[in-house]
Amino acid sequence: MQTQTVDLGERSYPIYIGSGLLANADLFKKHLAGRQVAIVTNETVAPLYLQHLEASLAGKELMSVVLPDGESYKNWETLQLIFDGLLKARHDRRTTVVALGGGVVGDMAGFAAACYQRGVDFIQVPTTLLSQVDSSVGGKTGINHPLGKNMIGAFYQPQAVVIDTSVLRTLPPRELSAGLAEVIKYGLICDEPFLGWLEDNMAALRALDESLLAEAIERSCAAKARVVGADERESGVRATLNLGHTFGHAIETHMGYGVWLHGEAVGAGTAMALEMSARLGWISEVERDRGLRLLLSAGLPVIPPTEMTSEHFLEHMAVDKKVLDGRMRLVLLRRMGEAVVTDEFPRAVLDATLTTDYHALVARLEH
Repeated sequence: MQTQTVDLGERSYPIYIGSGLLANADLFKKHLAGRQVAIVTNETVAPLYLQHLEASLAGKELMSVVLPDGESYKNWETLQLIFDGLLKARHDRRTTVVALGGGVVGDMAGFAAACYQRGVDFIQVPTTLLSQVDSSVGGKTGINHPLGKNMIGAFYQPQAVVIDTSVLRTLPPRELSAGLAEVIKYGLICDEPFLGWLEDNMAALRALDESLLAEAIERSCAAKARVVGADERESGVRATLNLGHTFGHAIETHMGYGVWLHGEAVGAGTAMALEMSARLGWISEVERDRGLRLLLSAGLPVIPPTEMTSEHFLEHMAVDKKVLDGRMRLVLLRRMGEAVVTDEFPRAVLDATLTTDYHALVARLEH
């Protein structure tokens, strides 16, 4: 087991990474302040891992809330199921909410913990690669709104993040690829040597090589922890973690939550960010193509939905958390391994990015 720390002073917390951690009862119990524990999971994960976690929490007063699975359920109605469970079981302020699942479960359980009796403890137990390398770390919690993704929520840090790498054995290939989008992001924004490592090991990662997956998770979490420790509430450098997300969130909102997985939308959005960075002359076309090839090798889409026009993108991108004083800000690459958040770009370059023939770009790469 490796332990990393998100350094937030008195609110610092550990990230535990290792195989078989779901069965490590001592690991969990040292982060449980009271006798009550509420496990929030979903109908896909519960049959696989709920009993394992309950066994590790034996001796506590347990209850579980099993949510429907999917991004389309990340809303107020589903959030109420968590509150209903906590209230019916008469959980008090010393309860701990444990999120057992992917990013949707983690975001919703964390938001519920932030709100219930004005804040109770929670622990993240992420079960997808995407949630292990990104959403479980950093305290972003929330739900979607029909007009915008993750627009309602709170910054609320967990007591601990417990990453059991063995659970990835049951992860479908599509979900694995979606998680790799966020792994690739760390190389692009702050760790250029990591890109070479990913290029060398992508086939093995997709084949579920557990030691390599653990290394990818460790490097990703270390990068995320550094950024969150420096900028918890996304007033500066933390926004660079959203490379590809402004374009990607527009895709998710327009297509309907869950039609494209979050990581798939981020993959296509990252391709658009690479294209725009190249059009600005910040990275070369060779570097852009390197990024596109890496995304493709991970099994990710790099072509935005053909039914989305530039007007569709602009409409949805206007409802984005990075918009300040009416000005759209984007995360772009100043160079490979260095991202910036900027509103200083010619509108013509954005328009050209939105109307690029991405099918032609991919066709050239394949020859």
